[in-house]
Amino acid sequence: MSQDNTSNLPIGASDPDKVTKKDRALILTIVIVIFIIAGLAVFGFLVIKPAPDTVQGQGEATEIRISGKLPGRVAEIYVEEGQHVSAGDTLVKIVSTLVDARMEQARAMEDVARAGENKVDAGTRSQIIQGARDIWSQAQAATGITKKTYERMQNLFEKGVVSAQKRDEAKAAYDAAVAGEAAAKSQYELAKSGAQKEDKQAAASMVAAARSGVKEVNAILEDQYLTAPCDGEITVIYPNVSELVATGAPMMTLQKDDAWVVFNVRENLLKDIKTGTVLKVRIPALEKTVDMKVFYIKDLGTYANWQATKATGDYDARTFQIKARPDRPVENFRPGMSAIYEGVKK
Repeated sequence: MSQDNTSNLPIGASDPDKVTKKDRALILTIVIVIFIIAGLAVFGFLVIKPAPDTVQGQGEATEIRISGKLPGRVAEIYVEEGQHVSAGDTLVKIVSTLVDARMEQARAMEDVARAGENKVDAGTRSQIIQGARDIWSQAQAATGITKKTYERMQNLFEKGVVSAQKRDEAKAAYDAAVAGEAAAKSQYELAKSGAQKEDKQAAASMVAAARSGVKEVNAILEDQYLTAPCDGEITVIYPNVSELVATGAPMMTLQKDDAWVVFNVRENLLKDIKTGTVLKVRIPALEKTVDMKVFYIKDLGTYANWQATKATGDYDARTFQIKARPDRPVENFRPGMSAIYEGVKK
């Protein structure tokens, strides 16, 4: 009669055969798990590619400072910040009493010169000579009065009683009187000497000089009304109505409708990019991807280098600035918006 071996085992001990089966099952399970993990790692290495580097840029646009030659006071501003304007739209009006006075003087000088030319052509009579002398006397008197007025204004200006504009107006009036006196004297001497060939040439030259003076003032007064040089948006208006502005002072800033994007990229990303290359650019704020053509590539210099991470076998990468613009304006795309480079269009 056989006897069960388990009956001879100590209390609490297990069967050696059963322990071996458990160990084998555990080892087999571990091996299977290792093979599965290794297979997944190899599959991921072969199939899953690393995500490309994200290159972020931003929108830019051309800004134009609107300014003019006319110094004076801002009379009207016809636009507001944020308003879109078209080329030729009137933006601001500037007035200048000083330049207006200079125009009157220039026209008066032209009239005097024309009158002198007419006298030369008509010949000289005693009445003309006497009239020329009277005009010269009047001009001398005017010069004396305006000189005293100017000197008085200069003294008051030095004491801080009157403004520089009042002093300048008095100076302009005095200069005009001196010029008028010189012209009157010339006409008087011309009348006395009679009309000769040289006299006619001199009279014609005086008319031409006076006409040039009028053109000069007209050129300044052309900037009395400043207009938009192109289509765009008014982003900043500097002066307020009634403020004084100097020659060349900026009135406002006009942002053109020519937005583009700027990227700063490492040189190892330039192998497929050159001038004329079309890039795929995503604009997150607008939730759209736009094709943009590269029109500018420039090295930013050593200050923008990407430093090597290894002591050997690596090199510093230079940074290049790339500018690209769309073929047509992108609606609602504004300077400052983020732009993501997603690769070259194939």
